[in-house]
Amino acid sequence: MVFENKTLRICNCNKTMALDAKAIEVALKLGQPIQIHTELCRKEVGSFQEALKQEACVVACTQEAPLFSELAEGAGAKTELRFINIREHAGWSKEGAKATPKIAALLALAQLPEPEPVAGVSYESGGQLLIVGPAAAALPWAEKLAAQLEVSVLATDARESELPSERRYAVWSGKVSSLKGHLGAFEVAWQQDNPIDLEVCTRCNACIRACPEQAIDFSYQIDMTKCKAHRECVKACGAVRAIDFERADRARSERFDMVLDLSREPLLKTPQPPQGYLAPGSDPLEQALAASQLGQMVGEFEKPRFFAYNEKICAHSRSGKIGCTQCIDVCSTAAISPDGDRVKVDPHLCMGCGGCATVCPSGAMTHAYPRVPDLGVRLKRVLSVYLQAGGKDACLLLHNPSESRALIAALARRGQGLPARMIPLEVHHAASVGMDVLLGAFAYGASQVVVLATPKEAAEYGDAQKKQMDFAEAVVNGLGYKGAHFRLLAADRVAELDRELWSIEPAAAVSKPATYNLSVEKRATLEFAIEHISKLAPKPQEQIGLGAGAPYGQILVNKETCTMCMACVGACPESALHDGRDRPLLKFIERNCVQCGLCEKTCPEAAITLAPRLLLTAQAKQEVVLNEAEPFNCVRCGKPFGTRQMVDNMLGKLTGHSMFAGGGGLRRLQMCADCRVVDMMENKDEISIQEVKR
Repeated sequence: MVFENKTLRICNCNKTMALDAKAIEVALKLGQPIQIHTELCRKEVGSFQEALKQEACVVACTQEAPLFSELAEGAGAKTELRFINIREHAGWSKEGAKATPKIAALLALAQLPEPEPVAGVSYESGGQLLIVGPAAAALPWAEKLAAQLEVSVLATDARESELPSERRYAVWSGKVSSLKGHLGAFEVAWQQDNPIDLEVCTRCNACIRACPEQAIDFSYQIDMTKCKAHRECVKACGAVRAIDFERADRARSERFDMVLDLSREPLLKTPQPPQGYLAPGSDPLEQALAASQLGQMVGEFEKPRFFAYNEKICAHSRSGKIGCTQCIDVCSTAAISPDGDRVKVDPHLCMGCGGCATVCPSGAMTHAYPRVPDLGVRLKRVLSVYLQAGGKDACLLLHNPSESRALIAALARRGQGLPARMIPLEVHHAASVGMDVLLGAFAYGASQVVVLATPKEAAEYGDAQKKQMDFAEAVVNGLGYKGAHFRLLAADRVAELDRELWSIEPAAAVSKPATYNLSVEKRATLEFAIEHISKLAPKPQEQIGLGAGAPYGQILVNKETCTMCMACVGACPESALHDGRDRPLLKFIERNCVQCGLCEKTCPEAAITLAPRLLLTAQAKQEVVLNEAEPFNCVRCGKPFGTRQMVDNMLGKLTGHSMFAGGGGLRRLQMCADCRVVDMMENKDEISIQEVKR
């Protein structure tokens, strides 16, 4: 059966699923009957082989994907194969008989084209490995790995160790002072804290024999608790000069492709360590597993460039004042750092979680792979087919493609399966689901969105994601849509997931799904979603209160203290604040404001306060005057050049200052810039720089 230029093969897995062929046919608008197979991977495999004559084939089975792929390869077929899981995601459930709308929706995903490729980030590793840690653990692993990798050892503790008799790899000693970088480009710096330099030492044992306190053993390091400073070892070492108690240059540094950190506590504390850095700790089994991965890290590699950054609308900083730091705070790999008025992202450290794009209020940081518009197409397609097929109260279950996918499969085997209204959909990472995706899915007709994360993901990004959900919930509930619509669920056990998913009650949804597409511009996506949700709201509102840190809001100006200096206008990165050009006016466009706080921190009079809210009237897009002042005219030429309040404040602060004694200086402060210069040139009584004596 042809399925939008693709041949469709559906199997009920030995009659363990109740599949309604006619209902699926109608839901997908196929116009022709479909065949439900019983043993497609066994006695009916000929039907699959027949489908290999077509350009593309969709198989509604993921368990046997390796088998079908092998059959296609063996037949030399060039058929594009795609696999959809309708068994664990729909059919294997206590509500499997009611899951036809969901099955149709899942099958409809196969009609969508693959996302466009994005630019890549390259790594190149030649196999230079540094093993850091106690010598007793590091040296045995160096012996094992030296045959396949270019090994070096940095011993942080030489006790209970003995250097090998052959110098087959470099051995240093010291304490790591810094470690940064990524696969193929690690920079390691350390301080050599022992008088014996292992790189220079010839291991001749002369120092061991000469030491009267036996403070030196075959680790060739001096035990400073035993050493009595006789310095016999220095004499014995002689011209080799490996021993120096007064060594001034203790700092050392080298570059490596990989780092195996055997320290009890990892040197890098980031939740997501960079590629090429393995820190198994002191557990021998974990060390063995880490060592087995090292050989796979040699060569050239590439990954997608997961992010895109528009520095023009970044609200991080202006003129040394720090505004928004949300992307820096949420990044679990330390890939984002301040860079003047903007931020910089190391693409080699970025793991593509999308947390930075989720929390960015302006949309300066976006998730480039996968892009929000691509995810939006999938959301729109799956929800539209589900609703058209008669499905109700759609609940999207967004999950990662690894641990959470396996947990959902286990739920179908050992639990009740997924409710018929719950549609699982993979996202690259749970942290990539922000307010734009949540409200976009709701506008498309989803009753609820549940983000399934692992406990580790929730620990790293949970607070930021819950805040996004709180903002989205405030908007939806504020407009009268009853119920709990957005939820972050951290689970890694079947019983827990089973209990939580089946306890979720349906919530109110929009009466008519939106038809627009999600935009690559975050604020545009939110604009469309909020407008659609508001138009159909059970309880229309003019404004909705939001919590601190929300990406929308107004600013309040204290007119008594504001001098109209316009410093806030210069600081605003989003064009939310404007001046009156030739008039002393301070104007504000609320919809542009991202509540970054730069105006508040820049204001010299502390006259600005942030007030988060969502304004839903037309006024949100219009210029509103926050303050205006009487202009001050130059006392010499009459041209306006400032505000009366600003000049009065300045005169009040400087009256009585010795530099302005006599009144001439104060009068000059009341002149425009041109007249000040003229007045200074005309006043012959004032001292000039040429008259100042050395």
